[in-house]
Amino acid sequence: MIQNKHYFFTSESVTEGHPDKIADQISDAILDAIIEDDPAGRVAAETTVATGLVLVVGQITTKTYVDIPSIIRKTIKEVGYTRAKYGFDSETCAVLTSIDPQSPDIAHGVDVALEKRGEKVSAPEEELGAGDQGMVYGFACDETEEYMPLPITLAHNLAKRLAFVRKNRIIPFLRPDGKTQVTVEYEGFRPIRVDTVLISTQHKPDIENEEIEKEVIEKVIMPVIPENLRDDSMKILINPSGRFVIGGPQGDSGLTGRKIIVDTYGGMARHGGGAFSGKDPTKVDRSGAYYARYVAKNIVAAGLASRVEIQVSYAIGKANPLSIMIDTFGTNNVPEERIEELVRDVFDFRPRSIINQLDLRRPIYRPLAAYGHMGRVDLGVSWEKLDKVEELKKGLN
Repeated sequence: MIQNKHYFFTSESVTEGHPDKIADQISDAILDAIIEDDPAGRVAAETTVATGLVLVVGQITTKTYVDIPSIIRKTIKEVGYTRAKYGFDSETCAVLTSIDPQSPDIAHGVDVALEKRGEKVSAPEEELGAGDQGMVYGFACDETEEYMPLPITLAHNLAKRLAFVRKNRIIPFLRPDGKTQVTVEYEGFRPIRVDTVLISTQHKPDIENEEIEKEVIEKVIMPVIPENLRDDSMKILINPSGRFVIGGPQGDSGLTGRKIIVDTYGGMARHGGGAFSGKDPTKVDRSGAYYARYVAKNIVAAGLASRVEIQVSYAIGKANPLSIMIDTFGTNNVPEERIEELVRDVFDFRPRSIINQLDLRRPIYRPLAAYGHMGRVDLGVSWEKLDKVEELKKGLN
């Protein structure tokens, strides 16, 4: 079993200037703009970026009006693509949109859940059905203060630091695109040390590799990797391809939802497959995954297990989940069957309840579209709260 195994585990992150993350941020910026004025708006916005081009497609039903091209250009500008020499410019890029209303067939299933059809409901929001079928996963462990796996936490912190030193001109030759990767050595479920740090960062064309390595090691890696996890044998790779001048949408096209492992647990936990960005909270791909994380984190914080993964499955138009599965990987301090009973008693997995409990009809999504959706205590998101710990503990008595 993995509890007794010696192994290495790797996770990656990307900066907000990565083309896939540009697409995620545009989709979520559109969602935020709509939901700010129309909290009940239905949004499914997908974005593609390429050299000099942004294309937004999807289904949106709303009572408000938003200037989508202006939102797109503002988002790209804030990321840092403000000059044509970067191969992508917020002011001159072409912007195309193709937006339709949400399918009435889907709307019918969402507005009134299967369990309530045929009954008189006082309002459409009284009981929502899930916006799609599928399964979601939540995960938590005690490796970090955020109850997140260490490799993805370090990878995100490096990516955030890379953006920080660029925007504040601490390393003035950096450009917006970048990727990070961290390999951690484990004994069972206990991280021992950082084995390898890999950073690929876009840069100005006239900078030598030696200078890039020196600056990135000194001003990005060393401030992020804790001393107690570093040793003389830790390997560092900076721009191993030798050159990274052409980046962003010019170097590679970007697409909403193509970084789902970066968005969640870095591969340490399973993923249901549904992306988050650009989707309003009636889509359980998003809200269900947030809630599953919320449940898992409270379980670990309550001391019921030191590691837990939760799977929840839904059917389109049905409020109650089809199944809930909990796996503690042998780290449970009470029987898993008892944990499942507690979870069903304490938590309500219906979409309407999730939206209300986590207060998801707010413009909170654009900041989540880079550096992960889980473990974001820095943003104060509701699914990172530990407000069910005492209730879970009391349930054991």
